[in-house]
Parts: sequence; structure tokens; C-alpha cells
Amino acid sequence: MIVIYHNPDSPNSNKCLEILETSKHDQEAIKYQDKPLDKIKLQKIIKLLKINPEELIRKESKVWKENFDHLHQDNHKFNNEELLDLMVEYQEIIERPIIINGEKAVIGKPAKRIFDIIPD
Repeated sequence: MIVIYHNPDSPNSNKCLEILETSKHDQEAIKYQDKPLDKIKLQKIIKLLKINPEELIRKESKVWKENFDHLHQDNHKFNNEELLDLMVEYQEIIERPIIINGEKAVIGKPAKRIFDIIPD
């Protein structure tokens, strides 16, 4: 089963969902702003993506810019735990969409990255 952590307001997320819906693979779309990700789930996703927590943050998001960008710009370094806590509290700063197929995962930005983890 392929899982997509989806935000219907995101064009990339909608494109990935469209690709999944036209494929022959079973999928589950989770609107993570309606069903927020907890810290444990985020840690698992980050491990599957093989990235660090900072790479999962949408630095162009309004919430990040208004609340945290100035701290980051002033050389404040958020540690991984702080970043995870911020993502749990402010789900909208999480990069999207996230597509998981077993032990493989990608951020579907651009949408064609989904083909890196789903077989033809």
C-alpha cells in the first residue's frame, strides 16, 4: 500500500494524488492537517526519506517566515528535537506531499519524483 501525506491546497500534492489514483497500486491519502502527524511518525518518515528534520521544513511557508525565520537568520540553530516539536505544533510547515511505499519514501516536489518509488 502506498501512502501519501496530502494537503489538498497544494498543487504538487494534488498532482501526486492524481498519479497514484491512475496507477494500479493500492493507496491511502492522509490529509495530515486533518489527522496531524505525531513526533514518532515524523521521525519514521524522516528516516525513510533519509534526510534531517530541517530538510522537511517548508521555509517559504507563511508560518515559518512569520515565526521562525528571523531566529534562523540570526544564527539561531534549531536542534533536531526542536524542529520536530515545531513540525508537530505547526503541521503547515511540513514539506508536502510525502509519499511512502514500504521502506521507500519521497517528497513529491516535483510530482514526477513519485516514480522513484512506485514500480511501473
